[in-house]
Amino acid sequence: MSGSKSSGPSSDAAGSPKHDRDDDHLLGMTVHTLPQAGNAMADAERSAKGRLKMLAVMLVCAAPVIASYFTYYVIRPEGRRNYGELIDPQRTLPTATAQKLDGSPLPLPTLKGQWLLVSVAGGACDAQCQQHLYFQRQLREGLGREKDRLDWVWLISDETPIDAALLPAVDKATVLRVPDSVLTQWLAPTNGHALKDHLYVVDPMGNWMMRFPAQMDVPGAAKAKKDLERLLRASSSWDRPGREGQP
Repeated sequence: MSGSKSSGPSSDAAGSPKHDRDDDHLLGMTVHTLPQAGNAMADAERSAKGRLKMLAVMLVCAAPVIASYFTYYVIRPEGRRNYGELIDPQRTLPTATAQKLDGSPLPLPTLKGQWLLVSVAGGACDAQCQQHLYFQRQLREGLGREKDRLDWVWLISDETPIDAALLPAVDKATVLRVPDSVLTQWLAPTNGHALKDHLYVVDPMGNWMMRFPAQMDVPGAAKAKKDLERLLRASSSWDRPGREGQP
């Protein structure tokens, strides 16, 4: 019709429809953004793998500590399975220096590397002290082939000389003089009792982690033996007899 300007969809100079150009543009954008998305996914995957590797390294380094805590909490008090009281938080061996019976010094941290069954008493060693020493010796011997993983330790809290008649009974014990002020910063009795009323268990890393009830008797000693057996059994995968650097 004369003078009519009507036409189909708008076209460019070459006569190509405009919407075709728009589709081509969108398609081009889609094609060019795919590699970017792929790179982002690859980066995220690498980052995740890196975190997993770091976590794995941390777990390997922390394995002995994790094992020790498993050792403690596998015998948690639920159901009253254990006779001794678990200490939380645990207290590590002080850095103080003790004195052997011959007068030579011994840094307390050198006791690390073995399970320790500890008693505290003055050099006069009254009847309760002697009973504790007897229980310590018997509990260690009662562990049979595992006894070399446990040292029994008598910490003397004063300067009173030991009766010579008592020395043969403690010839296999570790006997050290430690000032009472050092002991009270590390160990603690239950309310209403004194340090000398208890036996204490220290793990191979030097942490005081268990306290047996005060004034333990023979039936109590039998229950304490079961606690020690469970501790040694639970830690058998990482604890060995003897201290590092010693035959």
